[in-house]
Amino acid sequence: MMTKRIALITGATSGIGEATARLLAGNNFKLILCGRREDRLQSLKRELEASTEVTTLSFDVRDQQAIATAVASLPAAWKAIDILVNNAGNAHGLDPIQNGSVDDWDAMIDINVKGLLYVSKAVIPVMTERKSGHIINLGSIAGKEVYPNGNVYCASKFAVDALTRGMRIDLNPFDIKVTSINPGLVETEFSLVRFKGDKERADLTYKGMTPLSGKDIADIILYVLQAPAHVQLADITVLPSAQASSTVVKRS
Repeated sequence: MMTKRIALITGATSGIGEATARLLAGNNFKLILCGRREDRLQSLKRELEASTEVTTLSFDVRDQQAIATAVASLPAAWKAIDILVNNAGNAHGLDPIQNGSVDDWDAMIDINVKGLLYVSKAVIPVMTERKSGHIINLGSIAGKEVYPNGNVYCASKFAVDALTRGMRIDLNPFDIKVTSINPGLVETEFSLVRFKGDKERADLTYKGMTPLSGKDIADIILYVLQAPAHVQLADITVLPSAQASSTVVKRS
């Protein structure tokens, strides 16, 4: 039987991360599930253990020391991480730059940019030592084009795009693949967080059209991971059929 590869997934307790965990569990991967919400982590672990081996790490991606300590605490059998899915990310607010909240700016930069760097910093040495691995960074259409009131969120995702390209160059000598997946509208908790729990406003984001689901993105992640060893899917942008750009969406 083929040896199961070990995948570490951040933001595994909801949305794309949770969908990816479920899909990989049934496709010959061992999982390290990471997130802030310990109760959700344990619930998902119990569910997926019927399909594969699962362990969990609870930390906030904004806390570099907590990440380093958590990854270092993994038992020997779990240390040889093959795949890193940098999925944790968020948007806070949708305001013109002159009205933006500094707290919102800090949250987006700390989670989307620094959090990705902190987790990568903890995992990459394992991959460079073994000269193998695959890093998948979840970007966004907002990292390809700027839209009104998106300013700092877009900036954080443009940074993810640049970091992914830089990683691919720097890690090339170590045979480490680096992939960026950039979704358009995906119906998860994303808009609910952006609008600070305002469900009515969040629901309007997807009104009159069929958005992508977390499962749609998980399917792409699995496809990327199952590509032949000589194939690197570098940069993927995926939109729902009704969406043509960040600002052009056909609604009924």
